[in-house]
Amino acid sequence: MGSVPHPSPTAEVLCQIVTPVGMLGYGFPADELYRGLELARQNHPGVPTAIVLDSGSTDSGPSKLALGSMTCPESAYRRDLLAILRAARQYGVPLLLSSAGGDGEDEHVRLFGKIVEDVAQDLNKEQDDQKSTRLKVVSVFSTLDKALVLERLQTGAITGCGPCVPALTPEALAETTVVVGQMGPEPFVEALAAHPDADVVLGGRAYDPSPYVAYCAHNFLGKSQTPVVDIPLSILGGFTHMGKIMECGGLCATPKSRGSMATVYKDGTFDIRPLAPGAVCQPLTVAAHTLYEKARPDHLAGPGGILDLTTAKYAQLDDGLSVHIAGATFIPSNPYTVKLEGARVTGYRTIFMGSFCDPILISQLPSMLERVKGFVAEQNAHLKSGEWDLDFHVYDGKDHDGDASPSSESVPAIPGVVFIVGEALAITQADANGIASAARIACVHGPYPGQKANSGNFGMGIGGCGEVEMGACAEFSVYHLMDLQKGEEGAVEVAATTDSEDSNESNRSRGSEEKKGLFRFKAVWAGASDGQRTTELPFRVDPEKAALVNTKAVKSGGANGVNGVNGTTTTTGKTTLGDLAKILRSKNSGPFEITLDVLFDDAAVYEQVKASNTLTPKRVASLYGLQPDQLVYCGFFDQALAFKATLPRMRNGKPMASGGFMENDVHGSQKYKPLMNLVVEL
Repeated sequence: MGSVPHPSPTAEVLCQIVTPVGMLGYGFPADELYRGLELARQNHPGVPTAIVLDSGSTDSGPSKLALGSMTCPESAYRRDLLAILRAARQYGVPLLLSSAGGDGEDEHVRLFGKIVEDVAQDLNKEQDDQKSTRLKVVSVFSTLDKALVLERLQTGAITGCGPCVPALTPEALAETTVVVGQMGPEPFVEALAAHPDADVVLGGRAYDPSPYVAYCAHNFLGKSQTPVVDIPLSILGGFTHMGKIMECGGLCATPKSRGSMATVYKDGTFDIRPLAPGAVCQPLTVAAHTLYEKARPDHLAGPGGILDLTTAKYAQLDDGLSVHIAGATFIPSNPYTVKLEGARVTGYRTIFMGSFCDPILISQLPSMLERVKGFVAEQNAHLKSGEWDLDFHVYDGKDHDGDASPSSESVPAIPGVVFIVGEALAITQADANGIASAARIACVHGPYPGQKANSGNFGMGIGGCGEVEMGACAEFSVYHLMDLQKGEEGAVEVAATTDSEDSNESNRSRGSEEKKGLFRFKAVWAGASDGQRTTELPFRVDPEKAALVNTKAVKSGGANGVNGVNGTTTTTGKTTLGDLAKILRSKNSGPFEITLDVLFDDAAVYEQVKASNTLTPKRVASLYGLQPDQLVYCGFFDQALAFKATLPRMRNGKPMASGGFMENDVHGSQKYKPLMNLVVEL
């Protein structure tokens, strides 16, 4: 890794950021948020400080975009916002939040604005003095006009976001419920420049690091507020790297925890530390986090360019809790591109579930299920071919995903019990119900060779239900990059009385001379009408809860300048990759890709595995039933003592997006088993 940096004695602190949790709505310990804010106030009094966090993801599938649902219930967002804004009011710091509701569509940004209004009223009721507080709330909208997207599609300005994404068609766009653009930092920076006194910034769909980059950029640019692109690329790279780590909260700590905080310097370097008692950040854990849910570990694409981490360096600080990071850079793209996201409804689903225990039936289960499908087709001959489907999730201790070879782990030839979930898809819910009912009846009463138990084949009725209506089935239809004209990456302010739907003209195609942003923002007041603010209320938390966590230093060492790494252990003989790795995981990298991470905590073992020539593209591809040229990425990453491979998400041998019909692992977190069982000879 070369020399490892430490903060320069003369480095000036630019700002501080506290993130209580990686996803708004998931809940967090309030004590940790207060701890972070108190540390910020004690360590660098007077330095700009903000609470920043994200609320968005495609991890849970396409339903939010297609159906207007949210990642978490409204009550969970209300609970978290009340706790965060209570702390923000007491410490006089702003809150920046992106991707409201999970998808960031305009309707959810407006809902979050209503929640903040209610929370402000609740906070005023809590005050024990006669002052009332109101909050200046700036909302940034990211929904795009589909007419504009169609226009850009017809001019060739839209391409798939990665090699696994199919080309966008006008038909798919027309069926898409809503299209959002994943904003970069520019709309947030422009909103903050127009309203530097904002108490709350509520963002629509955004690249996860965007509000973090924006807060740093706003403070770095000062009164000039020149375009973000004018920031030196090494500094902009540092801001982006910090945001990429912080947006997941304390996931970069050991043990992984909810919250973290960053101290950002004017030279673009920064420190990261966790907020949970007993948790520590180490160079390896922080470096490894850049692999998380990304197609590759060194170049991370986002709005307007690529975060280049090939020269990033990490150092343990003397407190044993914090890591100092330097060396990232940002590579701008020309033209500036934003990711478009959207989904459509493909029909309605009904499921049924139950189990088989007859070993005679289980031994011929595949043919039995094919006969079930034949019976269903006969009973539903009135439905058009291609307008309905039926398939089965089979749980018998074997792999049935269609994207992985059978596990090398031995399983009984005939399992004692097999559990299945039948899944029916049709244009209407009534038809889906009929298909599922016919399939369940065929499972119960269908004959099979050698049958002895003729009273019924299928254990059913879980929860008292034969069939369970699942409602609309959604699939991703837009996950593409759109080239922007110069200046469109920013935002324009609309009147506070203007609803975002009425401002779609602001993101239609324009002549280059106008140079107006595609996105929009507006400012309103929430809370009391007298306009008074309270900026430094007394600290009202048990001081012991805000005390510094254990500052015992982490033992240093290691050949790579990575503290806490044993570089001397070696092993010989045959073993499995799962036995050698400290972390072995899989995760979706967007809706169309699965990425695999193998992380080591011993430099010598890592080098042995690397030299064994076991983890080759050919070997990895074969484990997942693919050809080497189908892999999106495959290689080692020395900075984190890690191996990464990224592959297309497959279902029944075909590339497929997450969610939709027959999905059983939308998160992609259960795809690591073939790698875990891989034999390595050292």
